[in-house]
Amino acid sequence: MTAACKPIEAWIDSVALVGPGLPGWEAARAVLRGERRWQHAPAVATLPPILPPAERRRTSLAVRIALDAAHQAVSGCSFDAAQLASVFTSSGGDGITCHLICDSLAQEDRRISPTHFHNSVHNAPSGYWGIAMRATAASTSLCGHDASFAAGLIDAMMQVAADAGPVLLVAYDAPYPEPLQSHRPVPDAFGLAMVLSPRPTQRSALGMSMTIGTAEPARLDHPALEALRLAVPTARALPLMQAIAREQPGTVVIEYLEPAAPGLPPSRLVLALKAPAKASDAIRARGHAGAGEEQR
Repeated sequence: MTAACKPIEAWIDSVALVGPGLPGWEAARAVLRGERRWQHAPAVATLPPILPPAERRRTSLAVRIALDAAHQAVSGCSFDAAQLASVFTSSGGDGITCHLICDSLAQEDRRISPTHFHNSVHNAPSGYWGIAMRATAASTSLCGHDASFAAGLIDAMMQVAADAGPVLLVAYDAPYPEPLQSHRPVPDAFGLAMVLSPRPTQRSALGMSMTIGTAEPARLDHPALEALRLAVPTARALPLMQAIAREQPGTVVIEYLEPAAPGLPPSRLVLALKAPAKASDAIRARGHAGAGEEQR
């Protein structure tokens, strides 16, 4: 008889989100809790002030959105940012730099800008992060097309479980210029980050365990935010971010892999969210109080 596998678990210590109409976690949290109307505005990324001036001048939009989310997540986390292992994941990396290099290669003078070449590698955001934070821990950079967020979360949670230490997960996407945009439409930049811990911290409102299943992915009730979720691969995480914003235990299903062959089911990332023991008691107490008020 085969023993059941132990679930892969992690606790959420801190989160950050930067996207269109969502300039930071506090604003995004209010929108996702239904306390504030969402209004579209282009995503604006702010570089960490500790990034040296020479590196700041070289950054692209993809790097800026990734570093902004990462810096917001670690600014109030329970761990030393310089010692955090990290996972960076993106569906396509730096599309603007890719376009600029392709454009250069199409010219008679095919010389490529050293800065563009420097930014073209998929782990460029991780490298800038290491410079900014003087981070020396291991860093992984992933790409999984539309499944990139799920792939990054799987990798980060597996590292938390294997190494029994905290991990910074950073997911990001940025739009392509034409003509690439017509073939791979990404309407705006979007970045999110979370610090995951093997144990609950003073900041942890939720923990999560991870399995692979076939259930339907979670969707958002807000039509415009649901459209954003479908349009930007990193935004597939919005239902999870909504549950975190609402400190809401339950199950969230995220798209992962489409069927490998006809007749096979898709693979979905199934996340069971739970509150720490004391927080669970508080949530139950609030629920009982609310029921009592309704009865009165």
